[in-house]
Amino acid sequence: MKRSLLFAAAFTACMAGIAGCTGAYGPQSAATATTSQTEYFADNGLGNAVAVVQHPAGEYKDGITYVSYQGPLEDPYVASYNHNTGEWSGPFKAGVSAMGKDPTRKIDNHGKPTLIIDDAGYVHIFFGGHGGTPELGKNPLGNHHYGENKHVVSKRPYDISEWEELDTIPPFGTYNQVVKMDNGDIYLFYRHGAHRSDWVYHKSTDNGRTFSEPVSFLKHKRRTDLQAVDSWYPYVTKGEGDEIIVSFDYHLCWDGAGAPDARGHTANRQDLFYMVFDTGDGSWRNVEGEQLPMPLTREVAEEKTLVARSGDLWSFNASVTLDDLGHPHIGITMGEDLGVTKVGGPKQMRHYRWSGSEWVGGKSTRLPVGNGDLVVDGREDVRFLLASQRSGGEAMIAWWESEDGGASFARTRELLVRDKASFAISSFIRNAHPDARVIVAERARGTDARRMYLLGDDGPVTRTISPR
Repeated sequence: MKRSLLFAAAFTACMAGIAGCTGAYGPQSAATATTSQTEYFADNGLGNAVAVVQHPAGEYKDGITYVSYQGPLEDPYVASYNHNTGEWSGPFKAGVSAMGKDPTRKIDNHGKPTLIIDDAGYVHIFFGGHGGTPELGKNPLGNHHYGENKHVVSKRPYDISEWEELDTIPPFGTYNQVVKMDNGDIYLFYRHGAHRSDWVYHKSTDNGRTFSEPVSFLKHKRRTDLQAVDSWYPYVTKGEGDEIIVSFDYHLCWDGAGAPDARGHTANRQDLFYMVFDTGDGSWRNVEGEQLPMPLTREVAEEKTLVARSGDLWSFNASVTLDDLGHPHIGITMGEDLGVTKVGGPKQMRHYRWSGSEWVGGKSTRLPVGNGDLVVDGREDVRFLLASQRSGGEAMIAWWESEDGGASFARTRELLVRDKASFAISSFIRNAHPDARVIVAERARGTDARRMYLLGDDGPVTRTISPR
């Protein structure tokens, strides 16, 4: 059922009261308007405005790239770029998050938008949740924390200027990930609450206008040997044909009093796993084709789906893709926990792949401390597009390439470099154009505002703006 809330075109970035944005993309008089080029397409990103896990954050369709990101007050913003004309549209405010309105709270960052275009051309955004609150009702599949998971859709096909909110999904989700199959079916995956919650999916067969009830596929469960709960962080994407592939790591969710040191709950994530979802018959299997019971528990995951142990290192799951043989390649960061005052140290990107008979890789290579996405061309050519820091403090987005199946990597092309900053990067845009592969937020020191970039093989897609 549709809610009555409508979001009009008037909610552009400048009209939303963004600090420093007045006149950036708004109308200018003929007497005063002169134009210039900028490498960023918006300057109203907020906090960790994009991330690999909330994906896809953008989609390329019929000559236009559509992008989304977290903007002022943690609300979702959407813009589009026409590759034929070089023109930008937006950014437009697409919805209102339940988070980001309390000035006494830190930026939550868990409700970043996820974007998909249905077969009828309507643009869908999922955003705003970090587990929901008790006021929203009992969470049958986990616990509560903050925010409210929401779903908005454009009022017209391929038009991002006006939006309406749909009442289609529970309010408890976070880390939205969306997969659209070749037949148009849409699968929405997310964690159904805060840390101590199942991961679930919903299916839509009517272009996202209705969704099935949630189906659990990763089980949260209290441990009996430790004062902790099993939790998970997956990355879900389309595989071959009717299949969806999933890489995931394990989160040891300590009780405050039961943790082994004074920090209590930490970001302790461990190990790496992989499985496949056959949407044709609803079954799940491991890489060797063995059927898996659902929802998956830690014990079964360790026995049937383990890729690698992280040992004393902490992990942070990245992304997964397939080579031309249908064998999975996985990116994951691993690094040491640096002690009682921090929740985890720098983590280096690592690469694993299925050889056809065993998992190989994972060794410390020349890949940097950073995060990003990967693509495999053929069998041996593996490429990561990563955000990282140089030793001198510069932030860098660069390609790191391997010609030997991931045994070694070398940095080949730098696409974006900024001094005294860092970058947040999205996963690859769905059906990405080579000129527009990822969305990047520049995190300059001393401010929560972010410049937003659309980055491709030739660097940033520029925007023509008027002076302020």
